[in-house]
Amino acid sequence: MVRAWRVNLLSSGVSENGAAKAYRLLRAILNTAVREDEILRANPCRIPGADQEHPAERPTLTVPQVLVLAEKMPERFKALILVTTFGCLRWGEVTALQRTDIDTKAQTVRVRQAFTEQRGKGLVIGPPKSRASKRTVVLPKAIIPTVEDHLAKYVGAAANAYIFTTESGKPILRGNFNKMARWSENVAAIGTPGLHFHDLRHTGNTLASGTGTSLRDLMARMGHDSPRAAMIYQHATDGADRAIAAGLDLALRPPTDDDGHVVGTDS
Repeated sequence: MVRAWRVNLLSSGVSENGAAKAYRLLRAILNTAVREDEILRANPCRIPGADQEHPAERPTLTVPQVLVLAEKMPERFKALILVTTFGCLRWGEVTALQRTDIDTKAQTVRVRQAFTEQRGKGLVIGPPKSRASKRTVVLPKAIIPTVEDHLAKYVGAAANAYIFTTESGKPILRGNFNKMARWSENVAAIGTPGLHFHDLRHTGNTLASGTGTSLRDLMARMGHDSPRAAMIYQHATDGADRAIAAGLDLALRPPTDDDGHVVGTDS
């Protein structure tokens, strides 16, 4: 029955990643039936690999591409692009930021809440995704002038005024943002058609990992309480690999004297 259910999911158009999520949920439910309720003797979810996701590699922007994209945005969304990317924030986190959450002198942004869109309710404010998601992130000094300019032009004086809003001053609905920001047009213009807004966070995480930071510090910045996601970004970069090769090359060179002659030869 479990195998037939999974085949039906896949044949009806559900992606392998979606089927993997559903499979893990079913397995968890049936684990309760086995261990706690003792309704079943054993969990019938035993399909090898059915719980594994293999998401496609998402595009990562270069720093110049991020800056160009920000410049192409309508002016009220320029800082949104920079804070999301270089602060490694999720959509619900960045759109829920209020004036009290940003300290331009300390260069920090505090994540303490997030928006979710719920059917029948619209935007709902609440705690972020997990306990680790509550965090304070230091922003690069280079983007602070843009943030200050945004605060002066588009944000009310009240401490609870939202930082990023529509022209009418309301919080931004995810489904409306692409049209307001001319997203498809602008990402195509920088050579990354198909780029998702979430890929900005992916870019920020990748750039943060490339600085050589520790796994624990990377987890804190990303807002993850598990090292699994953070470890994805700790893959070797071309620059880091070249630095390693350069160090090995130096070690392989024969010792020389003050005149540059190889020690142990007559030349």
